[in-house]
Amino acid sequence: MALTTDSNGIVDQRILEYKTLISPKELRERLPRTSKARKTVLQGRKSIEDILDGKDSRIMVIVGPCSIHNIESAKEYAKRLGELSGKISDKFLIVMRTYFEKPRTSIGWKGLIYDPDLNGSSNINLGLHLSREFLLSNAEIGLPSATEYQETFTPQYNSDLVSWAAIGARTVESPQHRQLASGLSMPVGFKNNTEGNVQVAVNAILSAREKHSFLGINDLGIPCIVNTSGNSYTHIVLRGSENKENYDENNVRKAQLQLKAHQLSPKIMIDCSHGNSNKDHRKQTKVFENVIQQIKNGNNDIIGIMIESNLNEGGQLIPHNLANFDAKKLRYGTSITDSCIGWEETEDLLLNAYKSL
Repeated sequence: MALTTDSNGIVDQRILEYKTLISPKELRERLPRTSKARKTVLQGRKSIEDILDGKDSRIMVIVGPCSIHNIESAKEYAKRLGELSGKISDKFLIVMRTYFEKPRTSIGWKGLIYDPDLNGSSNINLGLHLSREFLLSNAEIGLPSATEYQETFTPQYNSDLVSWAAIGARTVESPQHRQLASGLSMPVGFKNNTEGNVQVAVNAILSAREKHSFLGINDLGIPCIVNTSGNSYTHIVLRGSENKENYDENNVRKAQLQLKAHQLSPKIMIDCSHGNSNKDHRKQTKVFENVIQQIKNGNNDIIGIMIESNLNEGGQLIPHNLANFDAKKLRYGTSITDSCIGWEETEDLLLNAYKSL
């Protein structure tokens, strides 16, 4: 339902309309979490917590598309990933990257939740439905999911189906996102910022461990004050910067020393994409193999690796103005945001690492 804007000439001067948002409670009633899904989510969270606590020696691998834009192809990817996970689960904890909100440096498609039809219509209610449906599908096949949160509202709609969350390079310095992380029910990874500053991620961890109060919504969608207890399962994700990598041994050790200087755990994850691959998806393999070698050399505080991967290699461009764009022309299983490595390369990469460890 669209609501009219204020007409008194004082407020809403740049608001076109207000639309009623479905409540988290209503969406969860339409797409209820099953006992199987609950088990997957909780086991995923517990395994990640055990890895961060040093109780589980496996390496966590967050792997999947840069962003989800087609549910059918994402489900096909998830099925393959679930099958691969079963072959290597004694050494790797596989968690699928299921990103539905995309931060934009300037403008562009903001993700499945905000524009599921890829036409600029911003059908957010549909986006929330589709994203929850996909997370539920993953949990039903026993595959834990990871996502990045951009808004304080979004977790109310899907966090009961998420085992790991990220706060990205563009929001790691935001007080709102640090406060959000302090109340999330799953472990959270903070990325260094786009300039490569690791200290801001350290500061984010220190903040998220504390109690906070911020503005959010409850199950009924009613605005409220959210009081949190703090999240002790937070860690750094090294993702490089706009002009250099930080996955090498020296930078990894430096980041771990920064954490120790603040009496924080030196456990870190390394992102093979973004700045660490100079946004060239073909370089992700090099980064991954380097990180595996560092682990083999004795750095057991590297607890996770992130890979951007899809059914097909590469990416495809979509226009900033989607009003006249025909999404049916997109290539199936190919990223529309960052370019990804393909499935075959992903599978080979993980199987070879499994054999070498």
